[in-house]
Amino acid sequence: MIDDGSTDQTSEVAKSHGVQHIVRLPVNQGLARAFALGLDTCLRLGADIIVNTDADNQYKGADIQRLVEPLLRKKADIVVGTRDIKNIPHFSSFKKLLQRTGSSFVRTISSTTIPDATSGFRAYDREAAMRLNVFSDFTYTLETILQAGTSGLTITHIPVQTNSSLRPSRLFASPGEYIGRSLTTLIRIYTMYNPLRVFSTLAGILIIAGLILVARFFYFYYTLAHVQAGHIQSLIIAAIMLVIGFQVFLFGLLADITAKNRKILEDVLLRIKRIEMNAKR
Repeated sequence: MIDDGSTDQTSEVAKSHGVQHIVRLPVNQGLARAFALGLDTCLRLGADIIVNTDADNQYKGADIQRLVEPLLRKKADIVVGTRDIKNIPHFSSFKKLLQRTGSSFVRTISSTTIPDATSGFRAYDREAAMRLNVFSDFTYTLETILQAGTSGLTITHIPVQTNSSLRPSRLFASPGEYIGRSLTTLIRIYTMYNPLRVFSTLAGILIIAGLILVARFFYFYYTLAHVQAGHIQSLIIAAIMLVIGFQVFLFGLLADITAKNRKILEDVLLRIKRIEMNAKR
């Protein structure tokens, strides 16, 4: 169990109920950091399969056996427990719409098929747990799906049941904050793994817009020569956009080189983890 700086005697209560492994953080560091620490702790303890669940009692523990079954049969590296969002009574219509829209967006950019991208009920085999590197301070749920989609890990899902709501989420203060921070996380992680595509798209938009303005200038230059001076601003703006577009493309090339170096570092880190973790087993 990971106690992320709680102030309500969570560790003591868990210990009194027989929890053997408790990692307590002195101050709250956020869901993503707590998750990463949990994975690392489980690996150091020699776990071959790791199941994580949120602390709000949202998911039914009886589904753990079904959750790990694809891992035991070597059919997947990561399994996500997907909720029946539309039939959860304590979810508002807005939250249901937000969940469906967000999950659809994550499926598109990650090339995965997970219908419930924000589910916190998941199972990982040892190899997948060692490969995952969480950079976000906010949430791991979206980031790990993107990583799985770009790292060659096999990720699947199974339907799971949910319990009645015991308390509101403490992860964010408002839906607006959640949307903003989630979008920021998705954009940052997607750009990290696909920098050339992102920067090339931006550069292409700028260059095409610049070329259109150049064409506009020459159109007026040859058809309305008597007012040509009034359209010189098109040429100036076009030059600026073309220069910026070219610079953005160069940034994309540099970011792509950085991404390749990061991949090499991740492979080195994975080798170190394998050596270190296997030595402890």
